[in-house]
Amino acid sequence: MSTAPRPTAATGVLYLVPTPLDFGVDGSLPLSGWLPDATLQVASRLTHWITENAKSTRAFLKRVDAVHPLTSPLQSLLIAELPRAAHKKGDHLPDAALDRAARELLEPALQGHDMGLVSEAGMPAVADPGSAVVRAAHAMGLTVMPLVGPVSLMLALAASGLNGQQFAFVGYVPQDASERSQRLRALEGTALKLQQAQLLIETPYRNAALLAALVQTLQPGTRLAVAAGLGLPQQAIRSAPVAAWRQHPQWAAALPLSLPAVFMLGG
Repeated sequence: MSTAPRPTAATGVLYLVPTPLDFGVDGSLPLSGWLPDATLQVASRLTHWITENAKSTRAFLKRVDAVHPLTSPLQSLLIAELPRAAHKKGDHLPDAALDRAARELLEPALQGHDMGLVSEAGMPAVADPGSAVVRAAHAMGLTVMPLVGPVSLMLALAASGLNGQQFAFVGYVPQDASERSQRLRALEGTALKLQQAQLLIETPYRNAALLAALVQTLQPGTRLAVAAGLGLPQQAIRSAPVAAWRQHPQWAAALPLSLPAVFMLGG
C-alpha cells in the first residue's frame, strides 16, 4: 500500500488558474476584464504548468505578460499537457493510469515549485479535465489554491432564472437523435420531480441541433434557458418556457450558437 509523500516547508502550491472564456480568439476585451489583478500576478510568476493544451496556454501567458510581465521568459517555462485520455473521456473517475500520470506531472511541486493547472477556457477541472491532478495533489499533501476568474456554468445559471439552490451539470447528451430525445426527456423528468436545474453543453457546431431538439422534445411549460458567448461582445442569454420558444423561432436564429453555450432546463 502506497503512502502520500510528506510535504515539506519547500513544497510548492498547485494553483487552479482560470482563463478567459474567449478561447484566445477574441482580443477585444483586455485580460483585466476577465481576471482580477491578484490572479494575473500569480500567473505571471509561475514557471511550471499543467495544461489541457500547451499552445493555448502559451497564448494565454503572452496576454498575461502584456499586463504583468512574466518573471521568466515564456520559452523557459515548463508546460506539460494532460494525457489524451483525460481530454477524450474526462478524468473525473478514479483511474490508475491517470493517477500515475498526474503524480508524475506534479513532481516539480514536491521539489518546491509552485505550479499552475489551466484549461483552454474558464476554470480547470470544472466541465474540463484536471480533476485527476487535483486529486493527486491532495493525496501528495500539496496545497491546492483555486484562483478567481470566470466559470461559464455559474454565470449561465445565475442569468437563467432557474433554481440556483439545486442544480446538476450533466455534460453532453447523445448525438443520435432518438437517444438524445430519450436523454432530454429523462433530464426533464429529473428537473421537474426534484426542482433541480439541469445544465448541459455541446460542441459549438452542434449547438443549433441541440437547441432544436430541446425545443421540440421538452414539455411546453418547462423553462429552457440558453447562454451563448458568455463574456464576449456577442453574448446573448434567453430564458423562457418552451411554449414561448416555439412561438418565437427567431429567438434561436438570433443566438450566437457558433460560440460556446450553456443550455439549462427546469421548472
